[in-house]
Amino acid sequence: MCEWRLIDTGPLDGPANMALDEALLNCFQKDRSRPVLRLYGWNPATLSVGRYQDAAAALNLDLCRDEGVPVVRRMTGGGIIYHAAEVTYSLVCAPEHLGDRTGVKDGFRKLCGFLLGTYQRLGLDARFAVDCNPDEERLGERTSFCFAGKEEFDVVVNDRKIGGNAQRRLSGAILQHGSIPLENRVQQGLRYLKEPAPGAARSVSLAELGQKQECDGLKRLLVDSFQECMGVALAPEPLTEQETATAGKLEEYKYRCPKWTFEGRS
Repeated sequence: MCEWRLIDTGPLDGPANMALDEALLNCFQKDRSRPVLRLYGWNPATLSVGRYQDAAAALNLDLCRDEGVPVVRRMTGGGIIYHAAEVTYSLVCAPEHLGDRTGVKDGFRKLCGFLLGTYQRLGLDARFAVDCNPDEERLGERTSFCFAGKEEFDVVVNDRKIGGNAQRRLSGAILQHGSIPLENRVQQGLRYLKEPAPGAARSVSLAELGQKQECDGLKRLLVDSFQECMGVALAPEPLTEQETATAGKLEEYKYRCPKWTFEGRS
């Protein structure tokens, strides 16, 4: 059985979180490193914009500043997310950990399988959007706000999207991260958008589905589901010195820099 590292960093602020995700990817060597599952949260609540979004065009940055809501840019694509009252995961692995010939779509299906398993352990009828689309809704359409649209392998419960996931493949390694919402804070996040995102009203959280989960309990479910779905063992480990140093440099010189946050230039 393949052994993955389990890293639980708890809640960090936006730049620290995104720097650490990128550091785990940059430090990963597919022939030498063990794959990683990281669990974390956000403190304070933060807006993250996708890698290719125009932050000034999508967000009311004056309102963000006036209300003290931080903005950070991810290295993955997708739309804006308001990170609050959620458990977030990231994972780093090689394509070989998913099967010799796993393409991007198959990789998404496999890597998001543990999310389905987690929700199903809670008694929820969770499925991938692509597998339950009776109205033939267009999937994968670009939206400025993550929860306003559906990708093929987004998880839905009762036709309502729960959480979101994004992926980046780089130099033989995969970074995927995503959110599991404990409570629905979408309306709070929508206040900071310049344009309405009506589809976001169809998103849902665990609390709205009758599941009042604490962070620690949900993390245990995620770990159990991950081990079962991926057929791996998770071993808790701290960050390495190299990962810590790389994250510190990325945080200082990239993720806390306005040029990256607002212009996408590092």
